Amino acid sequence: MTAPLRDLVLRRRIVVCAGTGGVGKTTTAAALALGAARHGRRVLVLTIDPSRRLAETLGVRRNTPEPVLLDPDRQERAGIAPPGSLSAWMLDPKQVSDATVRRLARTPAEAERLLANPVYRHGTEMIAGMQEYTAMEALHGFVEEGRYDLVILDTPPSRNALNFLEAPSRLAEFLDGRVFRMMLAPEPGRVRGTTRKLVDAVLATVFGEQLHGDLQVFFGSFAGMLAQLNGNAQRMRERLREDDTTFLLVTAPAREALTDARAFEARIRELALPLGAILLNRSLAAWADRPFPGPHLLPPEPTPAHRSALDKLVALAEREQRKVEAELALLDELGGADTLAVAIPDLGTGIEDVPGLVAVADRLLGPPPR
Repeated sequence: MTAPLRDLVLRRRIVVCAGTGGVGKTTTAAALALGAARHGRRVLVLTIDPSRRLAETLGVRRNTPEPVLLDPDRQERAGIAPPGSLSAWMLDPKQVSDATVRRLARTPAEAERLLANPVYRHGTEMIAGMQEYTAMEALHGFVEEGRYDLVILDTPPSRNALNFLEAPSRLAEFLDGRVFRMMLAPEPGRVRGTTRKLVDAVLATVFGEQLHGDLQVFFGSFAGMLAQLNGNAQRMRERLREDDTTFLLVTAPAREALTDARAFEARIRELALPLGAILLNRSLAAWADRPFPGPHLLPPEPTPAHRSALDKLVALAEREQRKVEAELALLDELGGADTLAVAIPDLGTGIEDVPGLVAVADRLLGPPPR
């Protein structure tokens, strides 16, 4: 089961781990990244909001300007050796957005004016899709940079399957919309019409003179970047359709998670994005090859207590076996002729330390060659 997924991950430059919140997507992305690094690839995992324990394991924290290389001790414990390496970066939408502003502004003065704008500093989240857009912007930048063989993106968690996939388009539509244009101040030298003056008066009354002025500066600066943002959004969408990209849809054997995964899968296919595999996390199906308890466990001269204990153990094993069979059937249902379905084991404990991540990585990609 590991070979097809190993080939899928190790031959790509971009792996997008998608899915709703609460299914273990971030930990799965980290385990895949660690596994690929164990196989000799230079890997960057872009995380959104890892748990404290996972963040400590990866050595990441908020607001670092650059990806953080896993320290030598952890790399050694993880079995990562050159040329392989693992770096991680916690995506901070504000930080990525600031970098985008500095890169796209016409002048440094314009960039600093926008960055200092109160509306920008406190209200960037008002634009639908900004968090998802900045995740895509960061992904695009690291891929173009060429420093890494593989970039794995842990997407923002959302129950709405459309948010991540359509955020760039929704942002572009907003920037082209009437509400956006209404907030713009007229260009210097352009005569203000009666309607424009009336709109300005109404907006100034609603928002107050100071806030109205801040809004005009904010939207005016974005207007100057509009063409570049629209172009970037389209290029990023096209980039995700290329052969060196794959989507991995992470879900869990729970009704709500599976319903969301089905919607996500349908939308991925509708957008012609490359869905490589569906990963059923915390699944008993991964333990289908475990031996079943039987008389071979009894000592040469078993006592009644031994036999009673074995009977209870067999009853528990039969109950668990029924669950395993049900999840194996679910795995078959999730997979298809062109989609791989893989079970990630439920280890019964957290897998957010190095040994846990290695265990999952080897289960998914197989141990690295000696």
